[in-house]
Amino acid sequence: MTDKIVRTDAPLTLVGGGQADVGLFQALRKHAPGVVAADGGAALALKAGEMPLAVIGDMDSIDDATRAQIDPARFHHIPEQESTDFDKALRSVEAPLILGAGFMGARRDHELANFNTLVRHPHRRCVLVGMDELVTLCPPDLAIDLRPGTRVSLFPMRALHGWSEGLHWPIDGLDFAPDARVGTSNLATGPIRLRFAAPGMLLILPRDALDPLVRTLLATPGSWPAP
Repeated sequence: MTDKIVRTDAPLTLVGGGQADVGLFQALRKHAPGVVAADGGAALALKAGEMPLAVIGDMDSIDDATRAQIDPARFHHIPEQESTDFDKALRSVEAPLILGAGFMGARRDHELANFNTLVRHPHRRCVLVGMDELVTLCPPDLAIDLRPGTRVSLFPMRALHGWSEGLHWPIDGLDFAPDARVGTSNLATGPIRLRFAAPGMLLILPRDALDPLVRTLLATPGSWPAP
């Protein structure tokens, strides 16, 4: 898709219908004030007092009361059933960074599909933020200031290898794959640096690492090319 429904030079909050509350939504909006809803996620945006710039999806989960409060021109119906509403929304917006609430925790099948979407759109910088954790696709080179003892989990969505600095258990020389070695429950000894030869490694951090991660991603120039 080349035509974008929403384009912005500032970070964007994307809200879905999964597990999220007003507090989480508002925490993301401190970094990303513009809001786009994926289908039923519009209800949380309205509950928080925010009118979404657009509502994108197959419109099978938005309730009538929520729909009635939104200008019909803001709805963008994408009827195909080959992708999730998160995928539909992510590929339809353009921003330097996208923060997603409501895409983890409610249904495990949707959550896994959303992680798959992160990997299939590696050129889009997106962080999915849950009630306790956040997940993002590692860029080619990421240096982030973390407190010593911060849990750093790495989960490969394809076979790949990488290099690290500042991890209690370094990953240099290790072969990762979803059906073989994974890198969960590592620890930061302080600031860390991660480098990968190809897109496909999910980085999982505690939610309180959101502020340094946002600062780092916005300041890191390199990104994966579009597939």
